[in-house]
Amino acid sequence: MLWMDYIAIIAGILLVTVVLLQSSQDDIKDAFSGEKSELFKNKKARGFELFMMRSTAVLSVILVVMVLLSNNLR
Repeated sequence: MLWMDYIAIIAGILLVTVVLLQSSQDDIKDAFSGEKSELFKNKKARGFELFMMRSTAVLSVILVVMVLLSNNLR
């Protein structure tokens, strides 16, 4: 295994953890019924929510880049 494989595994585990820690304001029944759909509402994330959103984006980019590099260098 290359060093990029290890980084991809760690980034994947951290990404799953960060996504599971994020809280949702919507109920699951609203997702299927379409009620109260406020998908594009203007709500700014602050504090911990903003940190979680940014870390999710950074970890997902790291994961994709490491997987692509790992597959191309073999």
